Amino acid sequence: MKTLLSWSSGKDCAWALHTLRQQPEIELVGLLTTLNEEADRVAMHGVRHELLRAQAEAAGLPLWPVQLPWPCSNEQYQAIMATVIERARQEGVEAIAFGDLHLVEIRAYRERQMEGSGIRPIFPIWGGPQDTAALAREMVQEGLRATLVCVDTAQLSADFLGRTFDEELLADLPEGVDPCGENGEFHTFCFEGPMFSAPLPVRLGERVEKGQFHYVDLMLVGG
Repeated sequence: MKTLLSWSSGKDCAWALHTLRQQPEIELVGLLTTLNEEADRVAMHGVRHELLRAQAEAAGLPLWPVQLPWPCSNEQYQAIMATVIERARQEGVEAIAFGDLHLVEIRAYRERQMEGSGIRPIFPIWGGPQDTAALAREMVQEGLRATLVCVDTAQLSADFLGRTFDEELLADLPEGVDPCGENGEFHTFCFEGPMFSAPLPVRLGERVEKGQFHYVDLMLVGG
């Protein structure tokens, strides 16, 4: 089954990639990413386009970048994504995979978006709210590493910004914070793991505050 993977640059989609590669019936054909056209970055993560390209190269898959205007209305978004889905269908794509974990309303939205398109949505790491602690430990134990590039300070201290997603971070997360950040507490950039041919050398840059959201500008070493 020819499959595109929705790719945000974070640990969950990276883990979905690792999971899908263990399913012989799946043929991954690309990483589908939406970017803020004005900034040329992943919208919620603030990750540079060049970092996405480095991930795609390390994953051995072509990147399908989709530029979205900023601001972008829901009508504009739906029209642009309908064009992307039609391109995918014409190229023989049968499914689009998402790294969602347990947010029912997000899954329902994606299913509605794909309805009638001829392409099915699949959720390879879907579970329940009670599963994320075990999932986070499994990711770390299997060698996945990621940097926290965005923190919602209404839910988590800005002190966590720029930290590595590892055993120490999981132990330090306050009670009530989802260990995978599934409720939007934090967003990550995955730079190492079994889904990549080699680790990506990254360094922390400038910190930026946009209201309650704090970002760190991640860059490739030497970039």
